[in-house]
Amino acid sequence: MNLHNVRFAAAYGTAKQLPASNGPEIVFSGKSNVGKSSLINKFFNRRALARVSAVPGKTTTVNFFEADEVRFVDLPGYGYAKRSKAEILRWSELMEGYFAGEREIRLLVQLLDMRHKPTADDRTMLRFLIERQIPFAVALTKCDKLKKTERETMRAFFRDDPDLQHAVAVFETSAETGEGIEALRELVAGTLTARSAD
Repeated sequence: MNLHNVRFAAAYGTAKQLPASNGPEIVFSGKSNVGKSSLINKFFNRRALARVSAVPGKTTTVNFFEADEVRFVDLPGYGYAKRSKAEILRWSELMEGYFAGEREIRLLVQLLDMRHKPTADDRTMLRFLIERQIPFAVALTKCDKLKKTERETMRAFFRDDPDLQHAVAVFETSAETGEGIEALRELVAGTLTARSAD
């Protein structure tokens, strides 16, 4: 898989618009201000593939990117308090529509802010993935923002977290320094290669 060939394919705002799955999908999920767009851009080594905004909750669509025969899916961020009830309902229907489809999800990358313990919305997402047996890795974002002792404390917390015991891998990542990004790329590539060989 050549990540340099990635291109934006389409964005969908309602469940009815979502295309059927036609191949392997790698999914990125996380709350609104977790740094998902920045991590995606770093993952592909592209500055503006995913739109980065200073305003949380800007990503309100399911965005599809394609590289070779693989789809990369950027789910809309959750947990943004200032959304209207109608917008929250649309988001819920959109997410349900995505996961209800017969999708070939090879791996979901769940982003969590390493500076903080998971929110209630984070817990809901993690337990959904566990219950649905969707393979997921965890990217602990913004690790460069912590001091050494703070990072060691949070590392120990996440290491012992029962929900994260179900993850295939946990990475400490930084979209600023690039820490953990190459390891994440290797996991994604390995996941795709392993399933292709079956």
